[in-house]
Amino acid sequence: MTEVRRAPWTLMYHSVDDSREDPYLLTVTPRRLARHLAWLTDRGLRGVGVGELLRAMADGTARRLVGLTFDDGYDDFRRAALPLLLRHGHSATVFVLPGRLGGENAWDARGPRKRLVDAAGLREITAAGMEIGSHGLLHRDLTAVHAVTLLAEVRGSRRRLEDLTGAAPAGFCYPYGAVDTRALLAVRDAGYEYACAVDPGPLACRYALPRTYAGQADTGLRLRAKRLRHRARRSLLPDHPWAAPMPRPPEEAPDLPVLPGGDT
Repeated sequence: MTEVRRAPWTLMYHSVDDSREDPYLLTVTPRRLARHLAWLTDRGLRGVGVGELLRAMADGTARRLVGLTFDDGYDDFRRAALPLLLRHGHSATVFVLPGRLGGENAWDARGPRKRLVDAAGLREITAAGMEIGSHGLLHRDLTAVHAVTLLAEVRGSRRRLEDLTGAAPAGFCYPYGAVDTRALLAVRDAGYEYACAVDPGPLACRYALPRTYAGQADTGLRLRAKRLRHRARRSLLPDHPWAAPMPRPPEEAPDLPVLPGGDT
């Protein structure tokens, strides 16, 4: 894949449901998501998965495309977001945790317990034309783990998703948006084609793509402002000597145990 020189505008979502208990501001209602998708459509924009967006950028055909991502792999994506995306003619990348399939968001200490997609739901999402990416195995901060755990989170999750879907995921997403050089190189060397962060600062490149938070408070005017801000701040990515893909034969990575409720 051609090296990415510009940061594509990519919106970052998490959970989609009507819950009012949302201490981390990670939930949008289906009604709000529908309004966001309609806002894109009304402006001649189409939401797509990040892999499709990067391919279109390489071909020079990405002018009217916007990246849509959904982190953590909540089952409410399948139930609430997927029908809306299909109805409005959009697609997205869903970053999932294959070590917690069918489990809950145990990493959110103050948040409500939410069910995560299971293996059957994952296949349903894939069959509907959505891109599946890895969010690691267990939602760990990769900047704070031992090298063995890092290898399992990055390579092990990719292998499990390949077993589940029949295709190795092209994309990775750093849990908590936390990325450092060690984590970035581990993702690159595992064979991923790109990775998403949040605001990676000087590390920004195809393996630490910045994204724009999309929340319940975002109206059309706020989305427009965020798009303009992205254009002003993210026009060019830094030129890192290690940012280009370097495919290597995958090394064997130890698997972390699947948690109770996990489904592989």
